[in-house]
Amino acid sequence: MTPEMLDRFRLRLEVRKRELTAMSQNAEEARRPVTLDQQSVGRLSRQDALQQQAMANAQEQRRLSEARRIDAALARIDAGDFGYCDACGEDIAVKRLEIDPTVVRCIDCA
Repeated sequence: MTPEMLDRFRLRLEVRKRELTAMSQNAEEARRPVTLDQQSVGRLSRQDALQQQAMANAQEQRRLSEARRIDAALARIDAGDFGYCDACGEDIAVKRLEIDPTVVRCIDCA
């Protein structure tokens, strides 16, 4: 893989990580605990709020998981291991990496 390709993947990964951080900060309010004030929020409204909170927490977990995969991919770039399958050691197809630069296995081992 050429240095230009690695730079392109690094930039793409860094941009995506910044996007995830921004999304996480924007959704912080939705993840806050739901208050138990029955006077201001009815039972159904509170259940809806709890469901919204649960969905926001699940989205945050997905964002954190993707951020960890991005960090691992950036570490592989730094170590010179990016683009190699961690199961068989062969090259991962560039087209596969273009779809998801965080993959760690070639198509045969996936």
